[in-house]
Amino acid sequence: MTVLIDCHSHLTAPEFDADRGAVVDRARAAGVAQIALVGQDDRENLQVLAAAEAEPAFLPFLGLHPDRFADRHPLPDPGLVEAVAAQIRQRAGAIRGIGEVGLDRWVSQDEDRREAQADAFAQLIGLANELDLPLNVHSRSAGRRTIDLLIERGARRVLLHAFDGKASHALRGVEAGFLFSIPPSLVRSPQKRKLVKALPLEALALESDSPVLGPTREERNEPANLTLTVRAIAEIKGIGEAEVCGRTTENARRLFRLDG
Repeated sequence: MTVLIDCHSHLTAPEFDADRGAVVDRARAAGVAQIALVGQDDRENLQVLAAAEAEPAFLPFLGLHPDRFADRHPLPDPGLVEAVAAQIRQRAGAIRGIGEVGLDRWVSQDEDRREAQADAFAQLIGLANELDLPLNVHSRSAGRRTIDLLIERGARRVLLHAFDGKASHALRGVEAGFLFSIPPSLVRSPQKRKLVKALPLEALALESDSPVLGPTREERNEPANLTLTVRAIAEIKGIGEAEVCGRTTENARRLFRLDG
């Protein structure tokens, strides 16, 4: 049976409160055996931990989303980064990695906000290196800067989710050993198609980013749609779907150190 791994999702979001169990059942029926849940702040990290305790298919990641530094929000207290770091240290043996973390220059255009965002990301990169945990990384409108900072800080185990930058910048990440996870929006995104065409299969993984980045903008996305990503990658690469499934699953297992 085909086994797929969803490397980035938000199934703790309220959009799934009414039918989370059914969403997981549909994922399993589609061959999605494991689903990474990413946290966005100290409060949501607790939700991720609770969900992962209740559902063995969930892979918990604790993080601090860069949109917490958005221009539209009050600037976070410096203690928030410390609180998230403390959560990660306390649960290091029970989680699969650190995320969602990264840079977002779309929501943070004020330079002071961008500096605070980058400082928080740098601290969490350092923590990932110290604890030997993978990073699940956001990089909207900041692809080159994100990769530069990861390389500068010596990040070793990195997944760049839904990368929206240039393929030439992504290739620098490939050279550093980073993975790039591709969402179902691949079927409608020229940028994602160019990225998949440019990157080797050895650098690709799958993600849903549920509830967003689905095959259509209007409908709620869910992990079962990974089969659409597989089909699109196979078509772009001119290879079989079985090869895409096998390689992307192997890539994710290697990065997250999952049992085969």
